[in-house]
Amino acid sequence: MTTDALSSAPPAGLRESKKQETRQLISDVATGLFLAQGFERTTIAEIAAAARVAKKTVTNYFPRKEDLALDHQDAFTASLATTVAGRRSGESALAALRRAFARAAADTDPVAGFSGPDFARMIADSPTLSARLRDLHDLREAALADALADATGVPRGDITPRAVAALLGAVHRTLFQRIQELTLAGQDNARITATVTAEADSAFGLLEPSLADYATA
Repeated sequence: MTTDALSSAPPAGLRESKKQETRQLISDVATGLFLAQGFERTTIAEIAAAARVAKKTVTNYFPRKEDLALDHQDAFTASLATTVAGRRSGESALAALRRAFARAAADTDPVAGFSGPDFARMIADSPTLSARLRDLHDLREAALADALADATGVPRGDITPRAVAALLGAVHRTLFQRIQELTLAGQDNARITATVTAEADSAFGLLEPSLADYATA
């Protein structure tokens, strides 16, 4: 490669920025189409045409059609494991996850399930998206099990962190579904936050007798 070619190439930071802009554009266009005509009825070709990019560009950024709608999935699947890994000194896994959920509810975080009525309806009306969301809950639970194994010094795959992850994952799954249900029922975010914060205290409280000291940092 010549010196001229090197000097004319855009800086790495600029290239990455442009890639992120393109990715966000495609995601935004796709979401608009999904909301307007339904996920199942919208094609990748329509998305590409609306975003003015090649169909291959869409699939390069989003290998699955579901990825276009569930674009927080990486943050979602890592969320519980990340919370456990970053728990405070003297804090158990349960306490850390309980605290993190309360914060997410107060912030109406989309990762916790706050998506708005139109998006929640789109998910509920799509068998494909509903199935993918169940897969993501399973992946999040598996990542949590690995984090709990690392935190307690046992091999990954050990039954204890897997069982604990199943219990904690079930609480989070139930709360996510509850947020979606209340959203579809027409409640605003402030009311939903108040409801699920109280319900989370009850749900996490059920696990206190057995998990209060588990995986304490």
